[in-house]
Amino acid sequence: MIKKKISQEKYFINALIKSEILKIRNNFPTSQSVLIESLKIVQKYYGWVSDSSIKFISKILNISISDIESVATFYSQIFRKPMGRYVIKICDSMVCYVLGYKKIKKIINKTLNVKFGKTTQDKNITFLPICCLGACDKGPVIMINEKTYFNVNKISILKLLDSIK
Repeated sequence: MIKKKISQEKYFINALIKSEILKIRNNFPTSQSVLIESLKIVQKYYGWVSDSSIKFISKILNISISDIESVATFYSQIFRKPMGRYVIKICDSMVCYVLGYKKIKKIINKTLNVKFGKTTQDKNITFLPICCLGACDKGPVIMINEKTYFNVNKISILKLLDSIK
């Protein structure tokens, strides 16, 4: 009974994904040019892009699996492994580094007991470095899921972490 429910849910999500990809496909000149958006759509539903999702996109867009894989692994915002419910990205650019990145990184490490590239044991939080979040004048900068936080300091990061623990 449970297996059937999961199977029906996956079919429903795959139908949604396929319809979204085909809908935006019309706005792009080639299948290759819609590839990143297609990966983002899959990630929106599953939280990451699995091998089976890459095969699924390959069939829809008629692009080789190796071409899709090379794009999916190149972009740091496309996740090729399961992530936590919350993904914390901290900018480790030179500007954020000078503005206090090390202090914020240390607070996150200590408070959540999680290292870069890892997920907490409860699968709630993944902590990732990111080379730039495009807000050099507002560093240090972090991003939690899709929301960006600027001028992060000890007090603000502790409040943010407390809200997601």
